[in-house]
Amino acid sequence: MNYKTKLNHVQQLFTKQQYDQLIENSKNPDQDHAPVVKFFNPRGAATWLISELDGPVFSLSVAFGLCDLGMGSPELGYVSLDELVGIGYVERDLHFKGIKPMSEYAADARARGAILV
Repeated sequence: MNYKTKLNHVQQLFTKQQYDQLIENSKNPDQDHAPVVKFFNPRGAATWLISELDGPVFSLSVAFGLCDLGMGSPELGYVSLDELVGIGYVERDLHFKGIKPMSEYAADARARGAILV
């Protein structure tokens, strides 16, 4: 996948409203934000709930959230959007609404061994 294709795909990961909220959340990193967007791999078991975005989408952006690669150990951490795009099969859940703080999603996911929302 060439850089221009990657760039277009990264820009399509978020709506403008989601992007703005992710950037705003990153200004208050000590707050327990609700996730803004959910990504998943329709060809696998990976799921990501993202609450913050550091840096512009046009470079190697890093997002913070709950990451579940489908191996039974979801964890809070940082993920490179460039790496997500590199997977090639990442989609945004169009119906997801973050309704509780990330810490609650993390506790539920750890107890179940997976993100189940």
